[in-house]
Amino acid sequence: MPESLLILGTGSFAEQLAEVVEEMPEFELAGFVENQNLEVCKSGFAGKPVYWVGEISTLVETHVGVCALGSTLRQGFISQAEQASLKFATLRHRSTMIGRGTKIGEGCILLAGANIAPLSSIGKNTIVNRSVLIGHHTKIGECVTLSPGVNIAGKCIVGNGSYIGMGAIVLDGIRIGCGCVVGAGAVVTKDVPDGTQVVGVPARIVKTAINGY
Repeated sequence: MPESLLILGTGSFAEQLAEVVEEMPEFELAGFVENQNLEVCKSGFAGKPVYWVGEISTLVETHVGVCALGSTLRQGFISQAEQASLKFATLRHRSTMIGRGTKIGEGCILLAGANIAPLSSIGKNTIVNRSVLIGHHTKIGECVTLSPGVNIAGKCIVGNGSYIGMGAIVLDGIRIGCGCVVGAGAVVTKDVPDGTQVVGVPARIVKTAINGY
């Protein structure tokens, strides 16, 4: 029997993720969860019901969840769902490749064409988007967003809550701190401190003290 799945969020990524779930026989999409706009709960979304986060405690015994927010609001939404005792599932598209010894945390989303080398780790509730490449012995933190086409080399570290933009490249052994933002197409050649935004080739700092760091 497939597990009944709730997607946290009602944005465009949640709608995309709903289509991915349709291809996963181990899950059946039961609906969405909202925590910002109560009006959405009245109209539904993508042909499914929308539950207010404060109401899902009645569903946690029979449903699992996954969070489809790509922003820094994800951590707060997940905390609300965890307070209701919702358990999180890991979604893995059938075309993803995961190397031996690599560990994937609960609540992760691994989309088509993602390739994770051996002996790496992906923290809880992280989004590994389409065609992302992650090298060996690399550690990705919790609630990280890796946009389509990101290429992270071996022995790197990406801290909790960081966002890596589409097509960005991170060279071997680089540490990206917590709450960082790496712009689309950037090439990161040096360590990035916590709460820092970088852009360009090579990546340069354009903003500090972001996301509470």
